[in-house]
Amino acid sequence: MKKSLLFSLLTAGISLSAAAQEAVDQAIVQKIRNEGLKNSQVMKTAFYLTDVAGPRLSGSPGLKNAQNWAVKELQSYGLVNAKLEPWGKFGKGWQVNKNYAAITVPYYHAIIAIPKAWTSSTKGLIKGDVVLVKVDTLTDLAKYKGQLGGKIIVFDQANALVRSKNPDASRYTDEELAKMAAVTPQAGGRGQRAGNPQMEAFMAARRKAAAMRGAISSFLQQENAALILSQGRGTDGTVFTTNGASYADTAKAALPELETSGEDYLRIVRLLRAGQKVQMEADVQTQFYTDDMQGYNVIAEIPGTDKKLKEQVVMLGGHFDSWHAGTGATDNAAGSAVMMEAMRILKTIGFKPKRTIRIALWSSEEQGLFGSRGYVAQHFGKRDTLKAEQAKVSAYYNLDNGTGKIRGVYLQGNAAVGPIFQSWLAPFNDLGATTVTISNTGGTDHQSFDAVNIPGFQFIQDGMDYNTRTHHSNQDTYDRLVEDDLKQAATIVASFVYNTAQRAEMLPRKEAVKATGTN
Repeated sequence: MKKSLLFSLLTAGISLSAAAQEAVDQAIVQKIRNEGLKNSQVMKTAFYLTDVAGPRLSGSPGLKNAQNWAVKELQSYGLVNAKLEPWGKFGKGWQVNKNYAAITVPYYHAIIAIPKAWTSSTKGLIKGDVVLVKVDTLTDLAKYKGQLGGKIIVFDQANALVRSKNPDASRYTDEELAKMAAVTPQAGGRGQRAGNPQMEAFMAARRKAAAMRGAISSFLQQENAALILSQGRGTDGTVFTTNGASYADTAKAALPELETSGEDYLRIVRLLRAGQKVQMEADVQTQFYTDDMQGYNVIAEIPGTDKKLKEQVVMLGGHFDSWHAGTGATDNAAGSAVMMEAMRILKTIGFKPKRTIRIALWSSEEQGLFGSRGYVAQHFGKRDTLKAEQAKVSAYYNLDNGTGKIRGVYLQGNAAVGPIFQSWLAPFNDLGATTVTISNTGGTDHQSFDAVNIPGFQFIQDGMDYNTRTHHSNQDTYDRLVEDDLKQAATIVASFVYNTAQRAEMLPRKEAVKATGTN
Protein backbone atom coordinates (compact mmCIF):
# COMPACT_ATOMS: atom_id res chain seq x y z
CA MET A 1 0.00 0.00 0.00
CA LYS A 2 1.29 3.45 -0.84
CA LYS A 3 1.81 5.48 2.32
CA SER A 4 0.49 9.00 2.67
CA LEU A 5 3.09 11.78 2.56
CA LEU A 6 2.22 12.95 6.08
CA PHE A 7 2.62 9.45 7.49
CA SER A 8 5.93 8.91 5.73
CA LEU A 9 7.35 12.20 6.96
CA LEU A 10 6.28 11.57 10.53
CA THR A 11 7.69 8.09 10.76
CA ALA A 12 10.87 9.01 8.90
CA GLY A 13 11.51 11.96 11.19
CA ILE A 14 11.11 9.89 14.35
CA SER A 15 13.22 7.05 12.95
CA LEU A 16 16.08 9.37 12.05
CA SER A 17 16.18 10.90 15.51
CA ALA A 18 16.01 7.48 17.10
CA ALA A 19 18.74 5.93 15.00
CA ALA A 20 21.43 8.06 16.60
CA GLN A 21 20.30 7.11 20.09
CA GLU A 22 19.67 3.38 20.10
CA ALA A 23 21.61 0.67 18.31
CA VAL A 24 19.85 -2.54 17.22
CA ASP A 25 21.60 -5.90 16.73
CA GLN A 26 20.37 -6.77 13.26
CA ALA A 27 21.80 -10.29 13.39
CA ILE A 28 19.72 -11.13 16.47
CA VAL A 29 16.67 -9.49 14.92
CA GLN A 30 17.06 -11.74 11.91
CA LYS A 31 17.29 -14.83 14.13
CA ILE A 32 14.12 -13.78 15.93
CA ARG A 33 12.35 -13.12 12.62
CA ASN A 34 13.35 -16.48 11.19
CA GLU A 35 12.12 -18.40 14.20
CA GLY A 36 8.99 -16.35 14.75
CA LEU A 37 7.81 -16.15 11.15
CA LYS A 38 8.98 -19.50 9.77
CA ASN A 39 8.79 -21.94 12.71
CA SER A 40 5.93 -20.50 14.72
CA GLN A 41 3.94 -22.54 17.23
CA VAL A 42 1.57 -19.73 18.16
CA MET A 43 -1.49 -21.33 16.55
CA LYS A 44 -0.80 -24.63 18.28
CA THR A 45 -0.75 -22.78 21.58
CA ALA A 46 -3.94 -20.90 20.70
CA PHE A 47 -5.65 -24.19 19.81
CA TYR A 48 -4.97 -25.64 23.26
CA LEU A 49 -6.13 -22.46 24.98
CA THR A 50 -9.40 -22.32 23.04
CA ASP A 51 -10.64 -25.56 21.48
CA VAL A 52 -9.07 -27.86 24.06
CA ALA A 53 -9.44 -25.85 27.28
CA GLY A 54 -12.73 -24.20 26.33
CA PRO A 55 -14.01 -21.09 28.13
CA ARG A 56 -11.68 -19.75 30.82
CA LEU A 57 -14.00 -17.81 33.11
CA SER A 58 -12.36 -16.71 36.35
CA GLY A 59 -12.38 -19.50 38.93
CA SER A 60 -13.71 -22.07 36.48
CA PRO A 61 -12.32 -25.56 35.79
CA GLY A 62 -11.60 -24.42 32.22
CA LEU A 63 -9.28 -21.68 33.44
CA LYS A 64 -7.51 -23.95 35.90
CA ASN A 65 -7.00 -26.65 33.26
CA ALA A 66 -5.55 -24.09 30.86
CA GLN A 67 -3.28 -22.68 33.56
CA ASN A 68 -1.91 -26.11 34.44
CA TRP A 69 -1.30 -26.81 30.77
CA ALA A 70 0.51 -23.47 30.32
CA VAL A 71 2.85 -24.18 33.23
CA LYS A 72 3.87 -27.50 31.68
CA GLU A 73 4.20 -25.96 28.23
CA LEU A 74 6.46 -23.18 29.46
CA GLN A 75 8.57 -25.76 31.27
CA SER A 76 8.89 -27.68 28.01
CA TYR A 77 10.40 -24.55 26.42
CA GLY A 78 13.12 -24.62 29.07
CA LEU A 79 11.78 -21.86 31.31
CA VAL A 80 12.41 -22.07 35.05
CA ASN A 81 10.36 -21.25 38.14
CA ALA A 82 7.18 -22.06 36.20
CA LYS A 83 4.26 -22.11 38.62
CA LEU A 84 0.77 -21.05 39.56
CA GLU A 85 1.17 -18.14 41.95
CA PRO A 86 -1.81 -17.04 44.10
CA TRP A 87 -2.63 -13.35 44.02
CA GLY A 88 -5.48 -13.34 46.57
CA LYS A 89 -9.07 -14.41 47.07
CA PHE A 90 -11.34 -14.31 44.04
CA GLY A 91 -14.59 -16.06 44.93
CA LYS A 92 -16.84 -18.73 43.48
CA GLY A 93 -15.99 -20.54 40.29
CA TRP A 94 -18.80 -21.24 37.81
CA GLN A 95 -19.44 -23.00 34.54
CA VAL A 96 -22.26 -24.02 32.23
CA ASN A 97 -22.98 -27.76 32.12
CA LYS A 98 -26.09 -27.63 29.92
CA ASN A 99 -27.89 -24.92 27.98
CA TYR A 100 -31.04 -25.50 25.95
CA ALA A 101 -33.91 -23.12 25.26
CA ALA A 102 -36.60 -23.08 22.57
CA ILE A 103 -39.94 -21.55 21.70
CA THR A 104 -42.60 -24.28 21.49
CA VAL A 105 -45.74 -22.15 20.85
CA PRO A 106 -46.75 -20.77 18.36
CA TYR A 107 -44.16 -23.07 16.73
CA TYR A 108 -40.85 -24.71 17.59
CA HIS A 109 -37.70 -22.61 17.34
CA ALA A 110 -34.42 -23.13 19.24
CA ILE A 111 -33.15 -19.73 20.34
CA ILE A 112 -29.62 -18.40 20.69
CA ALA A 113 -29.16 -17.64 24.37
CA ILE A 114 -26.23 -17.70 26.80
CA PRO A 115 -26.55 -18.11 30.59
CA LYS A 116 -25.36 -14.99 32.39
CA ALA A 117 -22.28 -15.78 34.46
CA TRP A 118 -22.80 -16.82 38.07
CA THR A 119 -26.57 -17.32 37.66
CA SER A 120 -28.38 -20.45 38.85
CA SER A 121 -29.89 -23.48 37.12
CA THR A 122 -33.46 -24.11 36.12
CA LYS A 123 -35.29 -26.83 38.02
CA GLY A 124 -34.59 -29.41 35.37
CA LEU A 125 -36.43 -29.08 32.04
CA ILE A 126 -39.04 -26.37 32.49
CA LYS A 127 -42.02 -25.66 30.23
CA GLY A 128 -44.25 -22.67 30.56
CA ASP A 129 -45.74 -19.41 29.38
CA VAL A 130 -43.62 -16.42 28.53
CA VAL A 131 -44.83 -13.24 30.23
CA LEU A 132 -44.09 -9.74 29.01
CA VAL A 133 -43.20 -7.51 31.97
CA LYS A 134 -43.11 -3.72 31.61
CA VAL A 135 -41.43 -1.85 34.47
CA ASP A 136 -40.76 1.87 34.04
CA THR A 137 -40.69 2.59 37.78
CA LEU A 138 -40.49 0.33 40.81
CA THR A 139 -44.16 0.98 41.56
CA ASP A 140 -45.03 -0.93 38.35
CA LEU A 141 -43.94 -4.18 40.01
CA ALA A 142 -47.05 -4.26 42.21
CA LYS A 143 -49.36 -5.13 39.31
CA TYR A 144 -47.44 -8.38 38.70
CA LYS A 145 -47.55 -9.62 42.29
CA GLY A 146 -48.79 -13.20 42.47
CA GLN A 147 -48.75 -13.66 38.67
CA LEU A 148 -45.20 -14.71 37.80
CA GLY A 149 -44.67 -17.98 39.66
CA GLY A 150 -43.20 -20.58 37.31
CA LYS A 151 -43.23 -18.14 34.38
CA ILE A 152 -40.53 -17.25 31.89
CA ILE A 153 -39.98 -13.50 31.97
CA VAL A 154 -39.13 -11.08 29.15
CA PHE A 155 -39.08 -7.32 29.52
CA ASP A 156 -41.00 -4.88 27.34
CA GLN A 157 -37.95 -2.69 26.99
CA ALA A 158 -36.46 -4.19 23.85
CA ASN A 159 -33.89 -2.31 21.79
CA ALA A 160 -34.22 -2.31 18.02
CA LEU A 161 -31.31 -3.84 16.16
CA VAL A 162 -28.92 -1.34 14.64
CA ARG A 163 -26.62 -2.71 11.97
CA SER A 164 -23.49 -0.78 11.14
CA LYS A 165 -22.74 0.04 7.54
CA ASN A 166 -19.04 -0.32 8.29
CA PRO A 167 -17.26 -3.65 7.72
CA ASP A 168 -16.90 -5.99 10.68
CA ALA A 169 -13.13 -6.26 10.36
CA SER A 170 -10.81 -3.37 9.63
CA ARG A 171 -7.17 -2.34 9.91
CA TYR A 172 -5.68 1.02 10.75
CA THR A 173 -5.18 3.30 7.76
CA ASP A 174 -1.97 5.26 7.23
CA GLU A 175 -3.85 8.44 8.09
CA GLU A 176 -5.15 7.02 11.37
CA LEU A 177 -1.68 5.89 12.40
CA ALA A 178 -0.21 9.26 11.47
CA LYS A 179 -2.80 10.99 13.64
CA MET A 180 -1.86 8.74 16.57
CA ALA A 181 1.84 9.48 16.09
CA ALA A 182 1.15 13.23 16.03
CA VAL A 183 -0.54 13.35 19.45
CA THR A 184 1.24 15.77 21.79
CA PRO A 185 2.39 14.85 25.31
CA GLN A 186 -0.29 17.11 26.78
CA ALA A 187 -2.97 15.11 24.99
CA GLY A 188 -1.42 11.81 25.92
CA GLY A 189 -2.21 11.92 29.62
CA ARG A 190 -5.11 10.23 31.28
CA GLY A 191 -8.27 12.28 31.61
CA GLN A 192 -9.65 13.21 35.00
CA ARG A 193 -13.10 11.97 35.89
CA ALA A 194 -13.51 14.07 39.01
CA GLY A 195 -15.35 17.31 38.37
CA ASN A 196 -16.49 16.26 34.89
CA PRO A 197 -20.26 16.91 34.81
CA GLN A 198 -20.88 14.54 31.90
CA MET A 199 -18.96 11.70 33.57
CA GLU A 200 -20.67 12.33 36.89
CA ALA A 201 -24.08 12.25 35.19
CA PHE A 202 -23.16 9.05 33.39
CA MET A 203 -22.04 7.35 36.60
CA ALA A 204 -25.18 8.51 38.40
CA ALA A 205 -27.34 7.03 35.62
CA ARG A 206 -25.45 3.75 35.89
CA ARG A 207 -25.99 3.59 39.63
CA LYS A 208 -29.69 4.29 39.19
CA ALA A 209 -30.02 1.58 36.53
CA ALA A 210 -28.15 -0.92 38.71
CA ALA A 211 -30.45 -0.19 41.63
CA MET A 212 -33.49 -0.70 39.40
CA ARG A 213 -32.14 -4.03 38.11
CA GLY A 214 -31.45 -5.19 41.65
CA ALA A 215 -34.96 -4.37 42.82
CA ILE A 216 -36.55 -6.12 39.83
CA SER A 217 -34.39 -9.21 40.34
CA SER A 218 -35.35 -9.40 44.02
CA PHE A 219 -39.04 -9.10 43.15
CA LEU A 220 -38.87 -11.85 40.51
CA GLN A 221 -37.06 -14.11 42.94
CA GLN A 222 -39.73 -13.52 45.59
CA GLU A 223 -42.38 -14.31 42.99
CA ASN A 224 -40.55 -17.57 42.17
CA ALA A 225 -40.20 -16.89 38.43
CA ALA A 226 -38.70 -19.84 36.56
CA LEU A 227 -36.35 -18.11 34.11
CA ILE A 228 -35.44 -14.61 32.91
CA LEU A 229 -34.66 -13.75 29.31
CA SER A 230 -32.74 -10.53 28.66
CA GLN A 231 -31.78 -9.01 25.33
CA GLY A 232 -28.13 -9.49 24.57
CA ARG A 233 -26.14 -6.83 22.78
CA GLY A 234 -25.26 -7.76 19.21
CA THR A 235 -26.74 -8.61 15.82
CA ASP A 236 -26.71 -11.49 13.34
CA GLY A 237 -26.73 -14.12 16.06
CA THR A 238 -23.84 -12.58 17.98
CA VAL A 239 -24.42 -12.27 21.73
CA PHE A 240 -22.06 -10.17 23.86
CA THR A 241 -22.30 -11.75 27.28
CA THR A 242 -21.97 -10.44 30.83
CA ASN A 243 -22.35 -11.62 34.40
CA GLY A 244 -25.78 -11.78 35.99
CA ALA A 245 -24.77 -12.24 39.63
CA SER A 246 -21.87 -11.77 41.99
CA TYR A 247 -19.03 -14.30 42.28
CA ALA A 248 -18.46 -13.40 45.96
CA ASP A 249 -18.69 -16.38 48.28
CA THR A 250 -21.24 -14.46 50.36
CA ALA A 251 -23.50 -13.56 47.42
CA LYS A 252 -27.06 -14.90 47.35
CA ALA A 253 -28.14 -17.17 44.50
CA ALA A 254 -29.68 -15.38 41.52
CA LEU A 255 -32.44 -16.66 39.25
CA PRO A 256 -31.39 -18.40 36.05
CA GLU A 257 -31.07 -15.85 33.27
CA LEU A 258 -30.33 -16.21 29.57
CA GLU A 259 -28.85 -13.42 27.51
CA THR A 260 -30.73 -13.85 24.24
CA SER A 261 -29.81 -12.85 20.70
CA GLY A 262 -31.48 -9.63 19.59
CA GLU A 263 -33.29 -11.37 16.74
CA ASP A 264 -34.81 -14.06 18.97
CA TYR A 265 -35.64 -11.66 21.79
CA LEU A 266 -37.40 -9.18 19.51
CA ARG A 267 -39.43 -11.95 17.88
CA ILE A 268 -40.75 -13.02 21.28
CA VAL A 269 -41.53 -9.44 22.29
CA ARG A 270 -43.38 -8.73 19.02
CA LEU A 271 -45.53 -11.83 19.45
CA LEU A 272 -46.44 -10.95 23.03
CA ARG A 273 -47.18 -7.32 22.22
CA ALA A 274 -49.58 -8.54 19.55
CA GLY A 275 -51.41 -10.71 22.07
CA GLN A 276 -50.04 -13.99 20.73
CA LYS A 277 -49.42 -16.81 23.20
CA VAL A 278 -45.77 -17.78 23.54
CA GLN A 279 -44.55 -20.85 25.38
CA MET A 280 -41.04 -22.08 25.86
CA GLU A 281 -39.04 -24.96 27.27
CA ALA A 282 -35.58 -24.65 28.73
CA ASP A 283 -33.01 -26.69 30.59
CA VAL A 284 -30.12 -24.62 31.95
CA GLN A 285 -27.68 -26.30 34.29
CA THR A 286 -24.83 -24.34 35.83
CA GLN A 287 -22.37 -25.34 38.53
CA PHE A 288 -20.57 -23.39 41.25
CA TYR A 289 -17.11 -24.23 42.63
CA THR A 290 -16.08 -23.24 46.14
CA ASP A 291 -13.32 -25.73 46.99
CA ASP A 292 -10.57 -23.24 46.08
CA MET A 293 -11.56 -19.58 45.82
CA GLN A 294 -8.04 -18.23 45.41
CA GLY A 295 -7.02 -16.54 42.18
CA TYR A 296 -3.80 -17.59 40.41
CA ASN A 297 -1.41 -16.24 37.79
CA VAL A 298 0.91 -18.33 35.60
CA ILE A 299 4.54 -17.26 36.12
CA ALA A 300 7.76 -18.48 34.45
CA GLU A 301 11.25 -17.10 33.77
CA ILE A 302 14.35 -17.09 31.66
CA PRO A 303 17.01 -16.26 34.29
CA GLY A 304 19.44 -13.41 33.76
CA THR A 305 23.13 -14.18 33.38
CA ASP A 306 24.87 -10.86 33.99
CA LYS A 307 26.30 -10.59 37.51
CA LYS A 308 25.25 -6.96 37.85
CA LEU A 309 21.98 -7.04 35.95
CA LYS A 310 20.42 -10.46 36.56
CA GLU A 311 18.42 -9.18 39.53
CA GLN A 312 16.68 -6.74 37.21
CA VAL A 313 13.56 -7.97 35.40
CA VAL A 314 11.82 -7.54 32.07
CA MET A 315 8.20 -8.65 32.18
CA LEU A 316 5.68 -9.51 29.49
CA GLY A 317 2.17 -10.86 29.72
CA GLY A 318 -1.51 -10.76 28.97
CA HIS A 319 -4.64 -11.89 30.68
CA PHE A 320 -5.47 -15.58 30.54
CA ASP A 321 -9.10 -15.55 31.65
CA SER A 322 -12.05 -15.10 29.31
CA TRP A 323 -15.81 -14.89 29.26
CA HIS A 324 -17.85 -18.04 28.75
CA ALA A 325 -20.00 -17.59 25.63
CA GLY A 326 -17.13 -18.49 23.28
CA THR A 327 -13.63 -19.80 23.93
CA GLY A 328 -11.93 -16.45 24.50
CA ALA A 329 -9.80 -16.57 21.36
CA THR A 330 -9.27 -12.89 20.65
CA ASP A 331 -9.83 -11.95 24.30
CA ASN A 332 -7.30 -13.04 25.24
CA ALA A 333 -5.95 -16.39 24.10
CA ALA A 334 -4.39 -14.38 21.26
CA GLY A 335 -2.33 -12.18 23.57
CA SER A 336 -1.44 -15.08 25.88
CA ALA A 337 -0.36 -17.29 22.99
CA VAL A 338 1.75 -14.47 21.54
CA MET A 339 3.54 -13.92 24.84
CA MET A 340 4.17 -17.64 25.29
CA GLU A 341 5.46 -17.80 21.73
CA ALA A 342 7.78 -14.85 22.35
CA MET A 343 9.35 -16.77 25.25
CA ARG A 344 9.65 -19.89 23.09
CA ILE A 345 11.37 -17.89 20.35
CA LEU A 346 13.94 -16.46 22.76
CA LYS A 347 14.72 -19.87 24.24
CA THR A 348 14.91 -21.54 20.84
CA ILE A 349 17.50 -19.10 19.48
CA GLY A 350 19.65 -19.80 22.56
CA PHE A 351 19.31 -16.35 24.07
CA LYS A 352 20.94 -15.93 27.48
CA PRO A 353 19.70 -12.55 28.68
CA LYS A 354 21.57 -10.16 30.93
CA ARG A 355 18.38 -9.37 32.84
CA THR A 356 15.81 -11.94 33.97
CA ILE A 357 12.79 -12.24 31.67
CA ARG A 358 9.51 -13.11 33.36
CA ILE A 359 6.21 -13.97 31.71
CA ALA A 360 2.95 -13.54 33.61
CA LEU A 361 -0.45 -14.76 32.41
CA TRP A 362 -3.04 -13.00 34.54
CA SER A 363 -6.39 -14.20 35.81
CA SER A 364 -9.54 -12.19 36.60
CA GLU A 365 -8.62 -9.29 34.35
CA GLU A 366 -12.22 -9.27 33.20
CA GLN A 367 -13.44 -8.54 36.73
CA GLY A 368 -11.09 -5.60 37.29
CA LEU A 369 -7.41 -6.43 36.55
CA PHE A 370 -7.38 -8.46 39.77
CA GLY A 371 -4.55 -10.83 38.83
CA SER A 372 -2.08 -8.16 37.77
CA ARG A 373 -3.11 -5.78 40.56
CA GLY A 374 -2.66 -8.50 43.15
CA TYR A 375 0.73 -9.46 41.73
CA VAL A 376 1.92 -5.85 41.64
CA ALA A 377 0.77 -5.23 45.21
CA GLN A 378 2.52 -8.37 46.48
CA HIS A 379 5.81 -7.81 44.63
CA PHE A 380 6.08 -4.09 44.09
CA GLY A 381 3.81 -2.50 46.68
CA LYS A 382 1.52 0.48 46.21
CA ARG A 383 2.39 3.91 44.92
CA ASP A 384 2.87 5.44 48.37
CA THR A 385 4.50 2.34 49.90
CA LEU A 386 6.74 0.89 47.21
CA LYS A 387 8.85 -2.21 47.78
CA ALA A 388 12.49 -2.43 46.79
CA GLU A 389 11.66 -4.87 43.99
CA GLN A 390 9.74 -2.13 42.17
CA ALA A 391 13.00 -0.39 41.24
CA LYS A 392 14.33 -3.53 39.56
CA VAL A 393 11.73 -3.84 36.79
CA SER A 394 12.80 -2.27 33.52
CA ALA A 395 9.49 -2.67 31.66
CA TYR A 396 6.27 -4.62 31.35
CA TYR A 397 4.82 -5.38 27.88
CA ASN A 398 1.16 -6.33 27.44
CA LEU A 399 -1.01 -7.62 24.58
CA ASP A 400 -4.79 -7.57 24.89
CA ASN A 401 -6.53 -6.01 21.89
CA GLY A 402 -7.50 -9.02 19.81
CA THR A 403 -5.91 -10.92 16.96
CA GLY A 404 -4.71 -7.92 14.91
CA LYS A 405 -1.07 -7.41 14.02
CA ILE A 406 1.08 -4.97 15.97
CA ARG A 407 1.20 -1.53 14.32
CA GLY A 408 3.24 0.18 17.02
CA VAL A 409 3.15 0.93 20.73
CA TYR A 410 1.45 3.29 23.17
CA LEU A 411 3.95 5.17 25.34
CA GLN A 412 1.60 5.68 28.28
CA GLY A 413 2.78 9.27 28.47
CA ASN A 414 6.44 8.23 28.78
CA ALA A 415 7.97 10.51 26.14
CA ALA A 416 11.58 9.54 26.93
CA VAL A 417 10.96 6.00 25.69
CA GLY A 418 9.66 7.18 22.30
CA PRO A 419 12.97 7.36 20.39
CA ILE A 420 14.06 4.03 21.86
CA PHE A 421 10.91 2.24 20.75
CA GLN A 422 11.01 3.85 17.31
CA SER A 423 14.48 2.44 16.87
CA TRP A 424 13.32 -1.01 17.98
CA LEU A 425 10.35 -0.90 15.61
CA ALA A 426 12.45 0.06 12.59
CA PRO A 427 13.41 -3.54 11.66
CA PHE A 428 9.70 -4.37 11.52
CA ASN A 429 8.47 -1.43 9.48
CA ASP A 430 8.14 -3.83 6.54
CA LEU A 431 5.67 -5.86 8.64
CA GLY A 432 3.46 -2.83 9.23
CA ALA A 433 4.77 -1.84 12.68
CA THR A 434 5.73 1.83 12.48
CA THR A 435 3.84 3.96 14.98
CA VAL A 436 4.82 5.31 18.38
CA THR A 437 2.24 7.45 20.15
CA ILE A 438 2.44 9.26 23.46
CA SER A 439 -1.16 8.21 24.07
CA ASN A 440 -2.38 5.48 26.36
CA THR A 441 -4.92 2.77 25.78
CA GLY A 442 -6.84 1.77 28.89
CA GLY A 443 -8.65 -1.14 30.45
CA THR A 444 -5.94 -3.77 30.60
CA ASP A 445 -3.06 -5.02 32.71
CA HIS A 446 -0.28 -2.59 31.78
CA GLN A 447 -2.14 -0.07 33.93
CA SER A 448 -1.41 -2.08 37.08
CA PHE A 449 2.30 -1.49 36.48
CA ASP A 450 1.95 2.12 35.44
CA ALA A 451 0.10 2.75 38.70
CA VAL A 452 3.33 2.10 40.63
CA ASN A 453 5.52 3.91 38.10
CA ILE A 454 6.90 0.82 36.38
CA PRO A 455 7.08 1.45 32.62
CA GLY A 456 4.08 -0.52 31.35
CA PHE A 457 3.14 -0.67 27.67
CA GLN A 458 0.35 -2.01 25.48
CA PHE A 459 1.00 -2.48 21.77
CA ILE A 460 -1.14 -0.86 19.08
CA GLN A 461 -3.03 -3.58 17.20
CA ASP A 462 -5.28 -3.61 14.17
CA GLY A 463 -8.85 -3.77 15.42
CA MET A 464 -10.05 -6.45 12.98
CA ASP A 465 -13.51 -7.54 14.25
CA TYR A 466 -12.61 -7.30 17.94
CA ASN A 467 -15.05 -4.55 18.91
CA THR A 468 -17.69 -5.37 16.31
CA ARG A 469 -18.00 -9.15 16.63
CA THR A 470 -15.74 -11.04 19.05
CA HIS A 471 -15.09 -9.07 22.25
CA HIS A 472 -16.88 -11.00 25.06
CA SER A 473 -19.18 -12.72 22.56
CA ASN A 474 -20.23 -16.18 21.45
CA GLN A 475 -18.24 -15.53 18.26
CA ASP A 476 -14.91 -15.33 20.07
CA THR A 477 -13.51 -18.63 18.83
CA TYR A 478 -10.33 -20.01 17.27
CA ASP A 479 -11.59 -19.36 13.74
CA ARG A 480 -11.43 -15.59 14.38
CA LEU A 481 -7.64 -15.69 14.86
CA VAL A 482 -5.37 -14.42 12.07
CA GLU A 483 -2.28 -16.62 11.97
CA ASP A 484 0.07 -14.22 10.16
CA ASP A 485 -0.86 -11.41 12.53
CA LEU A 486 -0.09 -13.49 15.62
CA LYS A 487 3.24 -14.59 14.14
CA GLN A 488 4.15 -10.97 13.47
CA ALA A 489 3.13 -9.92 16.96
CA ALA A 490 5.13 -12.64 18.71
CA THR A 491 8.21 -11.79 16.65
CA ILE A 492 8.03 -8.09 17.53
CA VAL A 493 7.39 -8.76 21.22
CA ALA A 494 10.35 -11.14 21.36
CA SER A 495 12.58 -8.45 19.85
CA PHE A 496 11.38 -5.78 22.28
CA VAL A 497 11.99 -8.10 25.21
CA TYR A 498 15.45 -8.99 23.87
CA ASN A 499 16.41 -5.33 23.53
CA THR A 500 15.10 -4.45 26.98
CA ALA A 501 16.96 -7.35 28.57
CA GLN A 502 20.27 -6.42 26.91
CA ARG A 503 20.13 -2.63 27.10
CA ALA A 504 22.92 -1.04 29.16
CA GLU A 505 20.39 0.93 31.21
CA MET A 506 16.86 0.20 32.29
CA LEU A 507 14.16 2.03 30.38
CA PRO A 508 13.55 5.60 31.57
CA ARG A 509 10.62 6.23 33.88
CA LYS A 510 8.17 9.10 33.82
CA GLU A 511 9.19 10.32 37.26
CA ALA A 512 11.42 9.29 40.14
CA VAL A 513 9.54 7.50 42.92
CA LYS A 514 11.68 6.22 45.77
CA ALA A 515 10.90 2.93 47.45
CA THR A 516 9.97 3.41 51.10
CA GLY A 517 10.91 -0.04 52.31
CA THR A 518 10.70 -3.73 51.63
CA ASN A 519 7.23 -4.35 53.07
